[in-house]
This record gives sequence, structure tokens and C-alpha cells, in this order.
Amino acid sequence: MAGSSAGMTALLCNMNKRIAIFYPTITYQRHNWCVIRRICMSVSRCQSQAQTKRKSAPQELVGVVGLEIHAQIHSNTKLFSGSQVGFQAPPNSLVSFFDASLPGTLPVLNRRCVEAAVMTGLALNCTINRKSLFDRKHYFYADLPAGYQITQQRLPIAVDGTLTYSHLGGRKRNTVVTKSVRIKQIQLEQDSGKSLHDDYRSQTLIDLNRAGVGLMELVMEPDMSCGEEAAAAVREMQLILQALGTCQGNMAEGQLRVDANVSVHRPGDPWGIRTEVKNINSARNLARAIDYEIQRQMFVLESGGTVQNETRSFDGKTGHTIPMRDKEGLQDYRFMPEPNLPPLMVYEACSTAPPGVAPSQVVVLEEVRERLPDLPSVRRQRLVETYGILPEHSFTLVNEDGLMDYFEAVVKETKAGPRKVIGWVMKELQGLLHQQNLSVSQSPISPQALAQILNLQENGQISSSIAKQVFQELWKTPGKTAQQIVKEQDLGIVNDSTEIHRICQKVVDSHPDQVQAIRSGNKKVLNKLMGLVQKETKGRADPVLVRAILEQKTN
Repeated sequence: MAGSSAGMTALLCNMNKRIAIFYPTITYQRHNWCVIRRICMSVSRCQSQAQTKRKSAPQELVGVVGLEIHAQIHSNTKLFSGSQVGFQAPPNSLVSFFDASLPGTLPVLNRRCVEAAVMTGLALNCTINRKSLFDRKHYFYADLPAGYQITQQRLPIAVDGTLTYSHLGGRKRNTVVTKSVRIKQIQLEQDSGKSLHDDYRSQTLIDLNRAGVGLMELVMEPDMSCGEEAAAAVREMQLILQALGTCQGNMAEGQLRVDANVSVHRPGDPWGIRTEVKNINSARNLARAIDYEIQRQMFVLESGGTVQNETRSFDGKTGHTIPMRDKEGLQDYRFMPEPNLPPLMVYEACSTAPPGVAPSQVVVLEEVRERLPDLPSVRRQRLVETYGILPEHSFTLVNEDGLMDYFEAVVKETKAGPRKVIGWVMKELQGLLHQQNLSVSQSPISPQALAQILNLQENGQISSSIAKQVFQELWKTPGKTAQQIVKEQDLGIVNDSTEIHRICQKVVDSHPDQVQAIRSGNKKVLNKLMGLVQKETKGRADPVLVRAILEQKTN
């Protein structure tokens, strides 16, 4: 109990320091304990750790989280026009007459966008509606020239799917926790333009390059309870979309934007009033925004207040959500059927398509299914089964772009076992990549170069410490080979038995106390003597030979 109390005291002190970050306006000491207690309980619930509760206390509030993901479809042209799609193009350089909503222009549906939505729906185990409809959603945005957005409100292209995701939990963060969230629907819609606010001149400029770009809106049911779960679900969705090629998923470029619907309630009670946090642009900020919003709502309710139904934004610098506009009044979007687009038809097979229609104008489920690639979950399972690596290592390999291919390329070229390779890839390679903010594709050391280092070590030509030294040298001078560095710097293993005998005898003679300890049965001290021998030889002595000689001399 003493240890437990001390640990809890340390935790509370640490959380008390962070109160100013979560609630800078709170100055009364009597509130601090309540806030700390709520934060502790929320974190423990999310990590599924047991907590001791008072029998008389009411059930704690819990968070409820649902997501809406807007994924920009990876297509050369926009959803209803032939305008090109490009990031950071000169303002208003990628705008067709239809995008600008000039009178008399009509939408022409992009087949690639339809196929992308269908493929995404199949990957998420959705039901693909053979017939879906387009609608006009009316609202005023300065960067939406038509005054309405073409979307799918009545009958979307896909419904009733499931996303299975996993995250690392447990005390050591090495236990794979698998959960699932229901996908309510996937709908096609067009993006709006972009407003550029010039505070210096007190004016707003409109860039329509993004107007009309194809989006998939993926609506998730409120099946999550905290920011960690939501971030893990979005990361998994991002990997799936990238594997499918339906969305590049670069959140920094706005290709994947997330809105979070957050509320709190007591288990068994109706759900609480929700707030919507708009346009979150990274998984990390998503987790921060949701956890802050859950704690904010808990504090409001515990203080006797009422949570407002409103839209909020997230400030990544302060870690706070900020009110944007209230949603107390029901927004009337005046949905109406899009008169210029017929129903969107998807066919099970070519044989079921209507006669006389060109194949290029038909989307066939049978063909899309055949093109489905291996999804991230399948890749992780294959890595574990094929190479015998730990499940948590498979997450690292799959989650970082290009790392799995790098690992497998090294395994093919080296005699070292997969577990040894995974250690090098995750510690040595990733360490330097993260340190210098590089991607795997930018690594100065190719998979073949790393395989050469491992082969030299496996063949007994260099020691493990020298192998790491060669790795560092190759990183600085990628034009050389591992063999060249070993030869130029004379780093090869010393196999001269006479020389190693001499060095071992020198170490034994100068450390009589350690020798006596070994002879008394403390065999662990032998490792210290081995380290001293390696220091004398600068890590070049054959460790097997060194151990054998030392054992002989200390018997």
C-alpha cells in the first residue's frame, strides 16, 4: 500500500503541474483535485487499467468519440470536371468553367473517383449500393461559387462497414490491443475552395484550385472512448487508403482531414451533448484535441454547467479547443436531388451491365475486387508468421512507409536471422532516420549495404561493435562499401592466437581480484575481463576465442 500511495502521489503531483496547460483559467485550489482525478480516471480507462473506486461514489463519466474523415481521392482530375489536381499550384490556375460555376456548365462524373470509393468500401467490408444518388447541399461559403456542394445524402455509395485497428497498450506499451469501429457510410462529394486571409490588408482572397476536388467522406459510428483509440483508427485508415492507392493520405497537405464528435456521459445514461472539433490535421493532434475536449466537458459538468452543442477548432500550440460557432439551431441545408446527374449505378459483373454501354463507362465490382491489394493487417500477420518477429515489431514495419520493404530486402541478402535484422532496422536505421528527420527512401544506407555489414559479422570478419562502427561510417560516406571501410581502417577481427593469448594474460595478471572471484564460482565476472580484452584490441578480437582463452587462464 505504501508503494501504491507513493506512486499515486507522484502521479498527482505530475498532473497538477499540467493543470495550467489543460485549464489555464482555473485558479481555485478546490477545483484542482477534481480535475486531476478526472484526468487520471480517463487515462486509466483508455489503457484498461483497474482502478479502485469508492462504493458510494457515482459512476465516472466516460468519453464517446465518433469521427468523420474527409479523404481526398487520388485522381489526376476533379470529381465533376477535367481540371487537374495539384498541391501548391499557382492560385486559381487549376479551375475549369464548371469549378467557377459559370452559367450553362454541367458536371461530368469522374469514373476513377467512383472506383476509388468502391475499392475503399470493399476494403472496409462495406455493402456497396448498386444504385446511389447525388444531392445538392446548400450553404454559403465564399469559396464555393455555386452556393451548394454536390454530395450524397439520401443514398451514399457504401454503407455498414467495419474498420479493425490495433494499438499498443499495457504498462510497457508492448501489448497489442485490437478493437473495431463501425463505418456508417462512405459518400462521394466535392471539396470547396480555399480562403486566404490577408490580415495586413484586411481582406480575404479566394483560391479555387481545390474547388471540385473529389472527396470520400467516411463517417464512423461513436464506438471510441478516447484520443488514443481515435488516433490509432485514423492511422490504420490512412495505411489502408495508401495501400489501396485511393488516397495518398498526406495530412500535412490536407489530403486527409478529420472532424471529431465528442461527448461524455455516465455508462447506462443517454449520451451527452456533443461538440464537433473541425479539421484536425494530424493523428497526434487528433488524440490531443479529443482528450482535451473530454476533460473540458467533464469539468463543465462536474462544475454544474452545461455542455454547449457547438463547433470548435483545435489550437495545436496551446493544446486547447476553441469555440467557432454554436449548433443549437438546426442547420437547414435544403438538400435536394442533383438534377444534372443521373443515379450512379455499380454492377456486380460485366454480364449484368446494360448492353451498348462502353466498358470504360461502367464500374464493375468483380473487377475492383480482383485489384484489391494486401491490407496492412494481412501484411502484419504475414510478417509475424514468415519471419517469427514480435507483433509489435510488425506494427512498426508496416506503419512507417517503406520500412517493411527495406526489412525484407535486407533479409533476402543476408545470412543473419530476421530477428537480428529487425534489431538493426529498428534501432540503428530508424534511430538515425528520426534523428535527421529523413524518410526510409532517403536513407544513405541501402538494404544491400546493411546486408553486407551483417554478412561480415555473420562470417566472423568483424565484431558486433565494429559492425555498428562501420554502419556509422557508411552513413557518412554512402559511396563506399562495408568491405572498403573495414580494409581502410583495419577493423577486421584479430584471429592471431598468439597475440590474443598475450593480451588475455596481461588482463588476467593485472586483475587478480576478478580472477579469484571467477575461480570462486562467480562466472559473470568473466564478461568484465572480456570487455577489457576487447578494449585493448579496439573491439577487433574474436569474442569466441577470447572467452575460450580467458576460461582456460582463470580455471
